[in-house]
Amino acid sequence: MPSMSPATILMVDDHPLLRKGLTQLIELEDDLEVIGEASNGEDAIRLAVELEPDLISLDLNMQGMDGLQTLKAMRDQGVDARIIMLTVSDSDEDVVEAIRLGADGYLLKDMEPEDIIARLREAVLGKMVMSPKLTEILATALRRPQRQTNRAIASLTSRELEILKLIAKGLSNKLIARELDISDGTVKVHVKHLLKKLDLRSRVEAAVWMVNQQGKNE
Repeated sequence: MPSMSPATILMVDDHPLLRKGLTQLIELEDDLEVIGEASNGEDAIRLAVELEPDLISLDLNMQGMDGLQTLKAMRDQGVDARIIMLTVSDSDEDVVEAIRLGADGYLLKDMEPEDIIARLREAVLGKMVMSPKLTEILATALRRPQRQTNRAIASLTSRELEILKLIAKGLSNKLIARELDISDGTVKVHVKHLLKKLDLRSRVEAAVWMVNQQGKNE
């Protein structure tokens, strides 16, 4: 769809070289555009609120506020951009905590630059993006005792379960609304309720949790 304007990206990383390199790569893409750069958490939060980008690429290890603190502060301030952690850390704790705090994906800097761009593009479309080796870490971390799981799923309404399955397929609220012919706002309310019932804190966590359950039941 040539008429669509490019998706806007805010790049947050305290390594100028990495920011420059990725920005140059993104500039080659017609459908992506870097509209701001920040080297620390405070600037990142200010720019996220000011510029309202579609996507934020966020480094984990920064001087001062680290990526997780920045992520939490952004979500607390109502930033609803898709936020992707881009980092060298593949520690279980970091991955799980980022997802719990509302990140929409977690990519490692050792990926090929072209792969990083491809994943950012997927993230813009509303998909959850993870470096392949991290998916298992998340699935393991989010496993719940089976009895509790059955009880949790039983507490969902049929519409909530329907939405949960679509989240697990990687669909954004907008796409789910279109699929079910309901409004974005209604989807948001359902998502809020099902996260509360399942004791999960983000839609990414819900997606991984659901994929994990479907895997067990096959």
